[in-house]
Amino acid sequence: MEISRRDFMHIAAIFGLGAVAAGCTTSALKTPNQISLKDIYDFKAKGNVTLLHMCDLHAHLKPLYWREPSTLISAPNLVGTPGFLCGEAFANHYGLEPSSLDAYFDTHIDFEALAKKFGKMGGVAHMKTYLDRVRAERGNENVLFLDSGDTWQGTGVALKTDGEAIVKAQNYLGVDVMVGHWEFTYGKEQVKKLIEQLDAKFVSQNIIGDDPFSDEYEELIFEPYTIEERGGAKIGIIGQSFPFTSTANPKEFTQGWSFGLRLDTLQEYVDELRDEHKVDCVVVLSHDGFSVDQEVARKVHGIDFILSGHTHDPSPKPITIDGTVIVIAGSHGKYVGRLDIDAKDGKVHGYEYKLVPIASNMIPADPEGVKLIDELYAPFDAEFNEVLGQTKNILYKRDTFFSTFDQLINDAIMDEMKCDISFTPGYRWGTTVLAGDDILMENVYEMCGITYPNVYTFELKGSKIATLLEDIADNVFNANPLYQQGGDMSRLGGVTYSIAVANKAGQRISNLKVGGKPIDLEKTYVVSSWGGNLQNAGANLRKDKIRPVYDVVRDYVKRQKVVDVSNEGNVTLVDYNCGCPTKGSRG
Repeated sequence: MEISRRDFMHIAAIFGLGAVAAGCTTSALKTPNQISLKDIYDFKAKGNVTLLHMCDLHAHLKPLYWREPSTLISAPNLVGTPGFLCGEAFANHYGLEPSSLDAYFDTHIDFEALAKKFGKMGGVAHMKTYLDRVRAERGNENVLFLDSGDTWQGTGVALKTDGEAIVKAQNYLGVDVMVGHWEFTYGKEQVKKLIEQLDAKFVSQNIIGDDPFSDEYEELIFEPYTIEERGGAKIGIIGQSFPFTSTANPKEFTQGWSFGLRLDTLQEYVDELRDEHKVDCVVVLSHDGFSVDQEVARKVHGIDFILSGHTHDPSPKPITIDGTVIVIAGSHGKYVGRLDIDAKDGKVHGYEYKLVPIASNMIPADPEGVKLIDELYAPFDAEFNEVLGQTKNILYKRDTFFSTFDQLINDAIMDEMKCDISFTPGYRWGTTVLAGDDILMENVYEMCGITYPNVYTFELKGSKIATLLEDIADNVFNANPLYQQGGDMSRLGGVTYSIAVANKAGQRISNLKVGGKPIDLEKTYVVSSWGGNLQNAGANLRKDKIRPVYDVVRDYVKRQKVVDVSNEGNVTLVDYNCGCPTKGSRG
């Protein structure tokens, strides 16, 4: 499907004709047949070392559709900053051309039309083709491939193999160094087992043993950094795994390990690499999140580059804060970041960067990768390829308050559990299913395939529910990025509310209604939730109703046959100026 002239003129009016940023090489008017690999690969090589980077693959080994968010609401002081840009604001900031390949990969605008024009994104076999091309161009001995984590978890094949299939894919891609977050939800023993299978080095300076009865007490669990020699230069790479793992995910997975930002020790390792090891470049391989890493750059000195992850932001241009260059490479294998650096004599003399879209309809698949993926999926093909039903409208994941795929999950939970309220966590990984397409069981796993998938049904007082929403809002909208854990707002079924993001903690939520009626703070409500620990705060757990969320959603879609999820959200944003985009936003 091509963009109509009317649609094109609408987009052109939004973006402004002729707005082209340096580094955006695809043309607005080029069709897929006209865009060559040269357009995608085009890069001005520089220096003696190339760092290739991916983050937040979330175990998506095959090409997929992934729609970027249409709202990214933030605290007022963060509005318009990288990490809180989307849609029109993102396109204007980076100078994207209307209906271009870059606009398709980086924004939600006209996503479905452009999806039919450009096709799916990512896929490790297609990534490998690009990676091998860069290695051939630069010399394998001059290239490092770094992975910022959230790699082992997020799909059915990851869940069914306890992450082993994904490690095999990493080894195939040639990952050299990685850090983690959702990796830890397989549990400590499985994490250690997978690291033994991994060809890459797993580094983290911010995970320490806190069990006084363990040999690991007050000791680093992993090596804090590695020094890699490439292109005649010494590259020091410090690992920074997700600092809030033990609070964002159930503690039992990492009992005995303590997580944190640990900026004091991060500074010590930067100094150690420079003063004792005389490295030419210091890199922090991070899963802090894009906005948090901007604060890290302000507080820790001597870092040349932060390769960020966790928040899934695409950033076509680097940002520089106090001499530290920060890049992030989106999510789901949609992109590979290429960073060429000129490093020698103890410092970096220059760099070039590009966020490369892995357009799987244009970049050919490596045959060995196709064979590997087929082998990894073969035991599960019958289940994964089962057609559960169809969707009338697009099913997407990302947005601050609401998404159609999350609403489908809430609809399924409420239909089966007969609860007053359902909670679905604001995870940022998943998939996109286009309007009219089949919903496969694999799609459901892509949205729900976590290691603690059970839906719990229990009772909560209205006062606790109100307090809980305020606490979640303070995490998502805190003015200090260091206090944000990087997720979107929890999605609620059966509930509507208004929110004033700029208000103080505990004073953001108003007009809170359950089933269309104002919440009664003294009343006890039946609540269902998954993907967290909310059941621990409730009473009268219905043990007979505990079921994995992916089974609940599967059965619901089968019953419905065609799902028709409205794109109208259930949250009203009161302070409009806290949003992105500044107009057309909906909760």
